[in-house]
Amino acid sequence: MRRFLRIFLGTLLILIGIPGLVLPILQGWLFIALGALLLSIDIPFFDRMVLYIENRVPFIKKPLERMRNYLRRTNRE
Repeated sequence: MRRFLRIFLGTLLILIGIPGLVLPILQGWLFIALGALLLSIDIPFFDRMVLYIENRVPFIKKPLERMRNYLRRTNRE
């Protein structure tokens, strides 16, 4: 059930983020990043995408690692 909810929420965030890239009221990149972070636990493409972002932007690596570890820990429980 948690996996389904995580995939649903991640997909929803990405779908909200796509129009947010062109609409001035929404921060599209933020919604897409959060959706990708949620989906990175279950879908390898998004895992590679988050790893690429971690390597490309070094100052964001630690917060992303903490968030991914938190998501993986709650996934096991």
